[in-house]
Amino acid sequence: MEQSKFRVIGKNTEKMESISRPSLTYWKDAWRRMKGNRIAFFSLILIVLYIILAVVGPYMNEFDYTSTNVDKMNYFITSPQFKDMELIESIKDMFQTGHYFGTDEIGRDLWTRVWMGARVSLAIGFIATIINTIVGSIVGGISGYYGGRVDSIIMRIVDVLYGIPYMIVAILIMVVLGAGVTSLIIALVLVGWIGSARFVRGEVLKLKEQEFVEAAKVLGVKDRTIIAKHIIPNIMGLIITNLTMAVPRAIFAEAFLSYIGLGIAPPGCSWGVLAKAGVKLMRIHPYQLFIPAFFISTTMLALNLIGDGMRDALDPKLRNE
Repeated sequence: MEQSKFRVIGKNTEKMESISRPSLTYWKDAWRRMKGNRIAFFSLILIVLYIILAVVGPYMNEFDYTSTNVDKMNYFITSPQFKDMELIESIKDMFQTGHYFGTDEIGRDLWTRVWMGARVSLAIGFIATIINTIVGSIVGGISGYYGGRVDSIIMRIVDVLYGIPYMIVAILIMVVLGAGVTSLIIALVLVGWIGSARFVRGEVLKLKEQEFVEAAKVLGVKDRTIIAKHIIPNIMGLIITNLTMAVPRAIFAEAFLSYIGLGIAPPGCSWGVLAKAGVKLMRIHPYQLFIPAFFISTTMLALNLIGDGMRDALDPKLRNE
C-alpha cells in the first residue's frame, strides 16, 4: 500500500489517562441497569402509579366508598340509561358525575372502592411479604451459619411446616381469628416465612465457606456481626429480588381469601371483595368483575416483571455490559 494513504494520528496522553466511565457503586449500577430494562422499568412506574392512586384516588371525587345512591345503581356506559347516547357522550356524562368507573349494584362508586381496595390489597401484600422476608432471613441465616444440630432442628421444623399446604393453614387461621386486615397479615406471615428461610439458608451455606468469612472468624469477629455485616449484605440483592417475587403471591392470597369470604369483611373492600361482588353480576354487568380483575392481573404481572428485572440488575453474573 502507498504510504501517502496513511497519516500519523499520534496519541493524546490526557485522553488515554482519563476515566471514560464514571465510578458507580453497586446500587447505582444496579439502578442504571434497571432503568435500561424498559419492561421492568415501565412495570415499576405502573406500581408507583397504583400506589399514588391508592393514596389520592379516593379523594378525586366527592363519593365515599360506603355511601350508596339508589338512583345510580349499576351506572356504566353499557347500562340502559345510555342506550340512546353515543359512546363519547356516555363517557363525558360519567366523568361529569364523578363516577369514573361507574357504580355497583347498590349505587356505590367503583372508582373510590377500587382505590380503597388497592390500599388494603397492596398494604397487606407488602407488609406481609416484608415481615416474611425479615423472619425468614433471620431463621435461615442462623440455620445456615451455625449448621450442625441447630440446622437440623430448624430445618426439620421448616420441613414439617412446608409439607402443610400454605393456603390451608391460612384459611384455618382466618377461621379462628375472623375477618380483618390484621388477621390476614397474621395468616400470611405465620407460614409465609418458610420459603425465605430455605432460600437464605442455601445462600448462607455457600457464603460461610468463603475466605472473607474465615478471615473475620480468625480476627475474632462475633458470629452475629459476621451474619449481619458480612453475609447478609452479600445476599441482599437476592433477598430483595425474592421479596419482589413474593409480593404478588401475597396479593393473590389476600384476593383469594377475600373472594371466598374469609378476608376483608363488609363494608370494607379490597380487590378480592370487589371481584367477589362482580362475579354475581358477570352476565349482566361484567365491568364490575373486569375492573378489579384488571388491577389484580396487572399488579401481579408488573411485580413479577420487576422481580425479573431486579434479578438481572442485582446479579453481577448476569451482567453483559
